[in-house]
Amino acid sequence: MFNKIFNRLAFMATFIAASVGMSATTIAGGHQVVDSIHFLIPGGAGGGWDGTARGTGEALTNSGLVGSASYENMSGGGGGKAIGYLIENADSNHGTLMVNSTPIVLRSLAGVFPHNFRDLTLVSGTIGDYAAMVVPSNSDIKSMSDLVAAYNSNPSNVAIGGGSVPGGMDHLVVAMVMQAAGADPTEVKYIPYDAGGKAMAALLSGEIKALSTGFSEAVAMAKAGEANIIGVTSDKRVDAFSGAKTMKEQGIDTYFVNWRGFFAAPGLPKAKLDAYQTAISKMYDTPEWEEVRARNGWENIHNSGNDFLTFLEGQEKEMETLMKKLGFL
Repeated sequence: MFNKIFNRLAFMATFIAASVGMSATTIAGGHQVVDSIHFLIPGGAGGGWDGTARGTGEALTNSGLVGSASYENMSGGGGGKAIGYLIENADSNHGTLMVNSTPIVLRSLAGVFPHNFRDLTLVSGTIGDYAAMVVPSNSDIKSMSDLVAAYNSNPSNVAIGGGSVPGGMDHLVVAMVMQAAGADPTEVKYIPYDAGGKAMAALLSGEIKALSTGFSEAVAMAKAGEANIIGVTSDKRVDAFSGAKTMKEQGIDTYFVNWRGFFAAPGLPKAKLDAYQTAISKMYDTPEWEEVRARNGWENIHNSGNDFLTFLEGQEKEMETLMKKLGFL
């Protein structure tokens, strides 16, 4: 049942919630679709939201679909500060796109956020990022079997961190993996950090034994020689870092992919919404996007408009069932 829930989520679409400062309309007969985009990032530098917004902006501007892009990191409340800011200042933020992902659904369900995705303008689901378990490069833990053995011996000695709140996505991934490995998922000693960059720093300092994070974030650490990826929640190895073994290869029947996408302020004029959606849709056919996507190991999962709403409502129901099962609700 547990893995069926995540298997169904995997086929749903990615989504990027970003804050875009865009005074844009389609240029008749021209290649450029949007003049400028301001991306609002609900966490700090180095996390999955940050990488998604900056990678998308890179592809859009380098391909000529967008004239220029700017970025603003607004940490706080596990992403809630940025969401609240976008809603409360809607009239002055019609040129902003905010990046977000599965946590906007999870935290709303848990009551962490007073708002949910229905309070925003849904722009487009964009990519999917697998989850990964990571350890420092000098760790005695070399595989998932090592981590599970240490956990089964004494869960309280195996602190596992993530860039989300307790009961959030990174925590749920750890619980999912441990349950699939035959361990008790309710005993996880989970340490939350506000965004992936801080969680990575905690891993490297020895504050935590392992890190639950997005695969694209893990790849950057692994390529820098700072950490080892000991398990990925994909069906097969990912080309961006083919040396990382899947959970399934190691006898842990787990599959999960996190969507990322973009939201705008409520009341966004239809012309601007259409321009944002057109720019993102055209982006997928550019070599500039393929370069960014392949580098990060992302999956193309694109949906917008009503398809995006249908996806989010479906995930909301699935996640509510899962969180109740694990005692998070």
